[in-house]
Amino acid sequence: MSNGGGVSLWRSRNFQIFLAGQTLSALGDSFSFVAIPLLVLQATGSVVQMGVVTALVGASSVVTGIFAGYIADHADRRRLLIACDVARFVLYGLVAVVWLVSPQIWLLYVVVPLAGAFAQQFQVTYVTVVPALVPAGQITRANGHLYSSYAVASVAGPMLAGLLSAAFGPAWAVAIDATTFAASAAGLVLIRIRPTTLAPAAPDAATADAAEAPTGQGGAPPAVTGRRALVRDFLAGVTFLWRHPVLRSLTVLLSLLLFITTGLTDLIIYYLKHDLGRSDGVVGYVLAAATLGSLLAASTVAPVRDRLGFGGCWIGSWALCGVTIAGLGLTRSVIVVGVLATVQLVATGWAGIASMSLRQEVTPDHLLGRVTSAFWTLHNSLGPIGAAALTAAAARYGVMATCVVGGTACVAIALAALATPIRQRRPERLEEAVS
Repeated sequence: MSNGGGVSLWRSRNFQIFLAGQTLSALGDSFSFVAIPLLVLQATGSVVQMGVVTALVGASSVVTGIFAGYIADHADRRRLLIACDVARFVLYGLVAVVWLVSPQIWLLYVVVPLAGAFAQQFQVTYVTVVPALVPAGQITRANGHLYSSYAVASVAGPMLAGLLSAAFGPAWAVAIDATTFAASAAGLVLIRIRPTTLAPAAPDAATADAAEAPTGQGGAPPAVTGRRALVRDFLAGVTFLWRHPVLRSLTVLLSLLLFITTGLTDLIIYYLKHDLGRSDGVVGYVLAAATLGSLLAASTVAPVRDRLGFGGCWIGSWALCGVTIAGLGLTRSVIVVGVLATVQLVATGWAGIASMSLRQEVTPDHLLGRVTSAFWTLHNSLGPIGAAALTAAAARYGVMATCVVGGTACVAIALAALATPIRQRRPERLEEAVS
């Protein structure tokens, strides 16, 4: 592929296969997106338990994020992506088999967080692969195509998961989920990714410790050295984020925003099922229709960012997201819920693609895994607590009050970004030295 920014990405065989694999993986995620909460609700009838499972997945993602970047920057990235898909195939397959024989709620508390850990590793690694597949001028457009594939899979996934759950039970949706990860892994076998170029290790205290430490069997340093290396590499990503004024502000504000929004899907499912008395099939239709917003966001993010600049795109998107969340609690119409959920996904899609593209544009390749891992770990750190708090608030105070308060807080946080470097139109052109 030429390095020119105007060359069509559809001429790249590697990118096409990677896109197809990501679509299948996204299809699997979208099945579990609906099927797992329905399994919990079927077994317990509790929105709080739904929130607990979501919180456990978020917590496992935060823990995984500490070392995911280190692994992505030091391993064969293609093999790592394949391993993550295979692991999720096995884990979700186990849930489906056990649930079809005899439902065991405890299994979800064990398996789903493990699957979430592999999903986090997959996502960190996937972000690092994009700049190795496309020219620098095509990163935002490539992310748009990938997000489009995610949106298309997400349209089909929730609808099919809802229909399968209604007809045969949520366990069958989880079984389909497992097979999509197997298909994704098979597709990834066919691509070739440019290997990561690692920067020479600096002779710092950590490497000195490693050189002077006594060795174990086979001359290998003791395990503590590996732990020090993991901490050092994670801190390398944190340091890069802290030194970059825009990424620093994004990390802080997104932590607050995800505290509010991580449990939103559970809230919508609970609202439709409990308050409005709708079936699993209706839940699937509403979430499938809503994910058309992701498709719209993916196809329009490049011109929106060009026209509004990064700051206008990111701040405006999150403010719009807050308005839609508040509106969700003020209607009892299933159609209006679907429309608002659609707009909310348009808004978060614009903000998410713009944010990810900026990180890829300003981060050196040899640090991209660690920076991505640190970014997601830090800004997801409050998500599990938020998911549990949001669903607990809905159970105690009702969905209406919870959505209005959450949406208002989301708007306030977005507007606070106007006082930070995020407001800049072209932050990727910052001349401030970041190492």
